[in-house]
Amino acid sequence: MLILTTVDEINRFISSCRNLSKTIGFVPTMGALHQGHLELVKKSIKENNITVCSVFVNPTQFNDKSDLEKYPRTLDKDCTLLRTIKTDVVFAPTVAEIYPSNIEVVVPELGGLDLVMEGEFRPGHFEGMAQVVKRLLDIVKPDRLYMGQKDFQQFTIVQYMLKKLQSEVKLVILKTIRENNGLAMSSRNQRLSEEMKNKAGLIYRTLTTVKNKPVKKRLK
Repeated sequence: MLILTTVDEINRFISSCRNLSKTIGFVPTMGALHQGHLELVKKSIKENNITVCSVFVNPTQFNDKSDLEKYPRTLDKDCTLLRTIKTDVVFAPTVAEIYPSNIEVVVPELGGLDLVMEGEFRPGHFEGMAQVVKRLLDIVKPDRLYMGQKDFQQFTIVQYMLKKLQSEVKLVILKTIRENNGLAMSSRNQRLSEEMKNKAGLIYRTLTTVKNKPVKKRLK
């Protein structure tokens, strides 16, 4: 498994793959990997000749500096996990590599999708997310991009952006992977106690119970 940290390194690698007509799958992450991430990588490995997984904590999608500082960073552990499933390349750049002073990353207008739901409470978050995804796609130039269904608003915005850009990249969405208590797996779960995880999982368990409950016919 290759671990690349600069744009020049991965550009050379991608060019060599393209010269050999190899297909490229890409899984963008912010690290602190869990089984949900690994399922995305496995799917990419199955469908492409080469799979690239990026590990980059993107500062432009954090509107709270303390949240950025607290975000878990476990690159060595992440690389160990990715090596066990035979990932081809880990791209782990610095902020300066992704956002050099001579490059301005411009994303298309997002149709208001970034302003509703979670976006209402995290101003600038989804614009920053779209910004880093566009930058990474410009660098990796993949055939397929893999994202999880858990981040519904996120992948919806990326899908919209790809359409606006008339991109040929195919977006592949995989179902949510959950912990035993029903809580969707997330890197941020590392900051939760077991008690907090169980309480959070109650939402999914309740919705599932209601969904599966037989509907009684209304008496006339």
